[in-house]
Amino acid sequence: MLSYKKHRYYINMPMLLRVIGYLLVIESLFMLIPCIIALIYGEDSFLDFLICAGISGACGGGMMMLKPKTKEMGKREAILLTGMTWVILSLFGMLPFLSVGTHLSVSDAFFETMSGFTTTGASVLNTLIGIPKSILAWRCVVQWVGGLGIILFTLAVVPMLNYSGGMQLFNAEVTGITHDKLRPRVSYTAKGLWGVYILLTILLIVFLSFSKMSFFDAFCHGLSTISTGGFSTSDMSIAQWNSIYLKIVMCVFMFLGGVNFSLLFNLLTGKGGNPFKNTAFKCYVVIILVCYIGFVINILIEGLAENWEYLTIDPLFQTISILSSTGITEPNFHDWGSISIALLLVMIVMGSCAGSTSGGAKVDRFVVLFKFLKTEFYKMMHPSTVTTVTINGKGTSGSVVQKTLAFLFLYVMVICIGGLAMSLMGLPLSDSFFCALSAISNTGLGTEVTGLSENYALIPDAAKWLLSLIMLIGRLEIFTILLLFTPTFWKR
Repeated sequence: MLSYKKHRYYINMPMLLRVIGYLLVIESLFMLIPCIIALIYGEDSFLDFLICAGISGACGGGMMMLKPKTKEMGKREAILLTGMTWVILSLFGMLPFLSVGTHLSVSDAFFETMSGFTTTGASVLNTLIGIPKSILAWRCVVQWVGGLGIILFTLAVVPMLNYSGGMQLFNAEVTGITHDKLRPRVSYTAKGLWGVYILLTILLIVFLSFSKMSFFDAFCHGLSTISTGGFSTSDMSIAQWNSIYLKIVMCVFMFLGGVNFSLLFNLLTGKGGNPFKNTAFKCYVVIILVCYIGFVINILIEGLAENWEYLTIDPLFQTISILSSTGITEPNFHDWGSISIALLLVMIVMGSCAGSTSGGAKVDRFVVLFKFLKTEFYKMMHPSTVTTVTINGKGTSGSVVQKTLAFLFLYVMVICIGGLAMSLMGLPLSDSFFCALSAISNTGLGTEVTGLSENYALIPDAAKWLLSLIMLIGRLEIFTILLLFTPTFWKR
């Protein structure tokens, strides 16, 4: 007798809600970190965070009680779960911003939280002076959790997902063109990547503690730097401490945050070999050097080289900060000239390596694009020749090239549509497009409306919700979110 598996057409919502329940409980545990900080510094926000943690934990616990008929998770469920997770965790994550003394509206609180989870680093807070340390810590904790990915964290701690749609979830959230597992089980891969992430975080906090920073500031900046988020505890960001040592340390770890974590894992476990054999990593390093030299030349042309630090350390810090999408800018960056602004735009779009914590379109995709163009030009001269795009010595399938081209096309389209929509809300056209670019690239820089060192408090609420959506689209690399808006996704 032939047996077959009956196709399931409905979406397994109880299963999705149960997984989200696990995540809300985990989020409530993370809320205990600022709760402890509030207790240490004697802040009244201790009780507020405790209540917020209780609400998140109770709602999550209730969802975990659901008993789905089947634990099967298909591709549709994985995509829907990924999108739902980021939105729901942002909704609960904004509760502290509403209850603790920040005086934020719902629109502002959601924007701040989504900006944190997506590691965009754009802020609606006018000043950080007077903001409770617990809130400053929560902003950085949110960035750290979102840095490597909420779903990836779930795969590491929720065992049942290893057997039900784990790889589907992995593909839906992890950045890049192709996704290679480090271990046979996807949960082991997630644990390996998070192990590297935690190790780098601890090392960074230790190194920052040896600077002029207090341990609290080192802790917060450690979380926001390795996640390439850029949130700070000071209005002046790291300029507050005026330390060359601090900039060098942050350069190293922002650089590492922009490297594919699978590559870092293999290097740490002795399986990596020479990292410069990896095409994307090699291009990442070359781009940093080229942009750094460009900044130095521009500073010399503008006659701004006041001292050796201004000519050497500052351009390097600015290059890595922008390319890794950390988005911390020097206070006088506007004075660097038009060449520097042009380099900034290129780096925002390009980003770092796939599989890292950074934003942008990713170096890997531009490698595929340029190699594809090279083969097309060659075929124009030699039509009978069979050519293929090779990456790291291996040929890539036509679907990889097609997906890369589709991604870059949609990337530009989202910027154009987002920019036009924001201009209709009353924002200057150039500012609208820059904000859309900054949001989808998860860089978080502002323009004349917000100021490169200021915030997004001045833009309309509708624009904040739109930018929040664009941030999420950029963080989940377009396809995962845009698929939810297509009729095909919901058809039986």
